[in-house]
Amino acid sequence: MSANSGLTAIIGRKVGMTQVFGADGVVTPVTVLKAGPCVVVQAKSVDRDGYEAVQIGFVEGKAPRANKAMAGHYAKANVPPTRVRREVKIAKGATAPAAGSEIACSIFAPGETVDVIGTSKGKGFQGVIKRHNFAGGAATHGSMFHRAPGGIGASSFPSRVIKGKRFPGHMGDERVTTRNLKVVKVDADNNVLLLSGAVPGAAGGYVVIRKAVAKKPDPQPQPEKKKGKK
Repeated sequence: MSANSGLTAIIGRKVGMTQVFGADGVVTPVTVLKAGPCVVVQAKSVDRDGYEAVQIGFVEGKAPRANKAMAGHYAKANVPPTRVRREVKIAKGATAPAAGSEIACSIFAPGETVDVIGTSKGKGFQGVIKRHNFAGGAATHGSMFHRAPGGIGASSFPSRVIKGKRFPGHMGDERVTTRNLKVVKVDADNNVLLLSGAVPGAAGGYVVIRKAVAKKPDPQPQPEKKKGKK
């Protein structure tokens, strides 16, 4: 049974980046994603759970081991255990698919706009120049202020450091959403999506591809301005 209708997202894995040539010869950098197949592990309803959504699992290779609780959870849907599960919304007015249904990347179409949610690359502990793009101090003429953050607060008032002050610290390894990427190609036979531009995370990382929630209008060609007479 296919659950493509009504679903707004699918789980995928980032393969890497490449480029494709359009019919007009324009080169487009794209990210290759292994998107699906996924299965519906649990369907949530307004009556029972207070909201409508589905929990989906990303099927890849050999099924991982699961403890008794998770094995029973998957057995209810009659699907094999998966390493990655995510909860996704249902399109407004659509019917939630039943548990055990299969999801393919064909829920997307070429030219459609999507958002990609992933975990960014971890950079470890970094200073303010790399972490927050501070300009830094002078590099020569006896300066001893190169990459330090400088003053962090006023002395007399308010006599404390304001919340949200940018400091050195852990950088990366956080949830990131890249919005409004265009679907360049859909290969339903091999469960592959090509998206324009880059997506968060390293190759091999898991992502969620969803239909864009705040789609921007496509840029329209502007008429050429007539040159005035000298």
